[in-house]
Amino acid sequence: MTSSGPLSDLLVVDLSRALAGPHATMMLGDLGARVVKVEAPGHGDDTRGWGPPFRWPHADGHVGTADEADPDVQRESTYFLSANRNKESVALNLKDEADRDVFLALVDRADVLVENFRTGVLERLGLGLDGLCERNPRLVVLSITGFGHDGPEGGRSGYDQIAQGEAGLMSITGSSPDDPQKVGTPISDILAGMYGAYGVMTALHERERTGRGQVVRTSLLAATVGVHGFQGTRWTVAGTVGRAQGNHHASISPYGLFRCADGAVQIAVGSEGLWHDFCAGFDVDPDLEGFATNPERVARREEVVELVEQVFADWKAEDLLARLAEVGIPAGKVRTLDEVYAWDQTHSQGLLVDVEHATLGSVTLPGPPLRFFDGGGVETTRTDHQAPPTLDQHGGTVRRWIEEGDR
Repeated sequence: MTSSGPLSDLLVVDLSRALAGPHATMMLGDLGARVVKVEAPGHGDDTRGWGPPFRWPHADGHVGTADEADPDVQRESTYFLSANRNKESVALNLKDEADRDVFLALVDRADVLVENFRTGVLERLGLGLDGLCERNPRLVVLSITGFGHDGPEGGRSGYDQIAQGEAGLMSITGSSPDDPQKVGTPISDILAGMYGAYGVMTALHERERTGRGQVVRTSLLAATVGVHGFQGTRWTVAGTVGRAQGNHHASISPYGLFRCADGAVQIAVGSEGLWHDFCAGFDVDPDLEGFATNPERVARREEVVELVEQVFADWKAEDLLARLAEVGIPAGKVRTLDEVYAWDQTHSQGLLVDVEHATLGSVTLPGPPLRFFDGGGVETTRTDHQAPPTLDQHGGTVRRWIEEGDR
């Protein structure tokens, strides 16, 4: 499979499954790398079975839902589709000698190998990373675990929601300290994939200087702690433990979700200048006692929320958003996902791509979040995206490619 993009000269062997590793390799594939996804024969990546929702192709060409399931036709998991565009699939049993030879031939040709097995699993298969790097000294390996490769809990398996809880994210998400909530997407997995892809690119850059690859390690724990941001330094520097407090910022006020006549809007009054603009635009005294500075407003957040919602009480959301824009206050609505994907701004940023799936036909997927432009302002972003593969869809192609001895 050939593609365009800045990484089109790279071969990535994707030995990962579920989400963290596949997200990292999808990022590399989005940028043009050839990604060969190695899956277990029979069932493939675990996420092929994660659902509902599933979609079923039918002989008459239409695509059905669970209510129209055809037991004789392979169902496609929308979860799998979310993390595996721009990849090829080959099914290999790593305990079988012939399949191991195919895998090792891929490693010999690869620039990058990505795996997210529990610590020690590859070694027990006779495929330890030390040996793979010895075979191919230029190989960059990304290895992702749940809680790290070493340390007192280094061998522990990791799933996203468990990591969100263990890494503190759930303690600062929710309506109150008594209502811990996970983020609505598997954010720890996705962050580990993003940090992993970032690490791979760094290692590839260093390889240009040294001629040698290296092993990059990250974990769901590390990636989640890595985005604590101000909540982290709140504790490490100030000794204050952040707690969940709903839809209002811990260090800025007013900043959050506020009710109005027919719903709610979000505003971000992120400076004293904006506070004065807000007050001028809605006939509020900016020097009210106890409200004049951000630290004072944070200390009296509940009173600030009450004040702002009194001001907004007679405004309908659309009129209020227009007024906030006129005044110059950053603001927005809370959109449902169907509204996001129908939004013309989403379309203008290339955040939807149409691809041709082997069984489902034409499908639309969320697209890559990066765009590229040359020095003259002409967009060079890749547009020739490939649909996520069916299991072993490219098995024959990959084997022939290896037999022909191509790089």
